[in-house]
Amino acid sequence: MSGHSKWNNIKRKKEATDAVKGKIFTKIGREITVVVREGGPDPNNNSKLRDLIAKAKANNVPNDNIERVIKKAAGGEDKNNYENITYEGYGPNGVAVIVECLTDNRNRTAGEVRHYFDKFGGNLGTVGCVSYMFSTKGIVILENTGLDEDKVMEDVFDLGGDDLDMNDETVEIECAPESVGALREGLTAKGYNVISAEAEQIPSTYTTLTDEEQIKKMNLLLEHLEDNDDVQNVYHNWEMTD
Repeated sequence: MSGHSKWNNIKRKKEATDAVKGKIFTKIGREITVVVREGGPDPNNNSKLRDLIAKAKANNVPNDNIERVIKKAAGGEDKNNYENITYEGYGPNGVAVIVECLTDNRNRTAGEVRHYFDKFGGNLGTVGCVSYMFSTKGIVILENTGLDEDKVMEDVFDLGGDDLDMNDETVEIECAPESVGALREGLTAKGYNVISAEAEQIPSTYTTLTDEEQIKKMNLLLEHLEDNDDVQNVYHNWEMTD
């Protein structure tokens, strides 16, 4: 497939955030608030909301929390006006980094993101400085519970998937970004356990870090970015190794 080891990155992020589930709730809650305002509170008529509810459940967000956020957004109780902002920059040794934010205070977020890059051996760049190295792809991750590869391939391609990579733990599927929701729903209906399903920024080239200090700083940069409430997604082209 693409060889981008996305699941390793997901595992690292998940392990880092399991102890602070409140932050996951906050981030997904902001996304839900925005899509409810844009498309309404009924997931049957709002595919983006439907996808986010599935994402929330995959991250073990309780149903009560999900319903509360939807109701609050639909009723206009959340007065914060969130805007999407994307920052681009370089980590140690020129690792390309994209940071997608959803913030109600552009100045605060810009200052914090810039501080993290400066502190951990990188620098914030201009719009377009690294995004040309990435392409948007739908990535769906299934749990591999002893699945038959031929059967999975048949189901995936029937449902519009483009490619897949199977290992002992997971099945990683590529599809068009706009097909993620339909592919997730189709695979779930067929009994597969979908771990995650999102449009991702996938790099075309990768950077390897061998210097221990650079590896330490890159990890700290990612941890601080992911720990920030305003940051929704962080993508990079660091070829992480176990």
